Amino acid sequence: MTTTESSTPADRSFGDLMGEVTRDMSTLVRQEVELAKAELRDEAKKAGKAAGMFGGAGFAGYMVLLFSSIALWWGLSNVMDQGWAALIVAVLWAVVAVAMFVVARGQLREVRGLSRTAETVKDIPPALKPDTGGY
Repeated sequence: MTTTESSTPADRSFGDLMGEVTRDMSTLVRQEVELAKAELRDEAKKAGKAAGMFGGAGFAGYMVLLFSSIALWWGLSNVMDQGWAALIVAVLWAVVAVAMFVVARGQLREVRGLSRTAETVKDIPPALKPDTGGY
């Protein structure tokens, strides 16, 4: 301990007290940043594992659809020509694709962008906006 740290706060100068507060705040901020980094790393690992599992589930779902489609094609080919059976399965998938496209297009039309941000930017006084004059 130095002599300034062992004395009472009333005996110390304002500069010494401010220096100590600044050091303490700096230490606190560094510790909080390190804690945030550690938490972020842990959460990123968890999110990465979950994303991998979602990818695997998506691939497994694709395989189910593929083999179900092939099974339907073979099943239909027992009662009709293979070409017609394949065409029926393809038309079924075309109907699914069109339905998904229509739903996605409708959802995309609902996207409005950053409307709240645009409104708050309009509220900025003209004096704070950058000069757009032709200098």
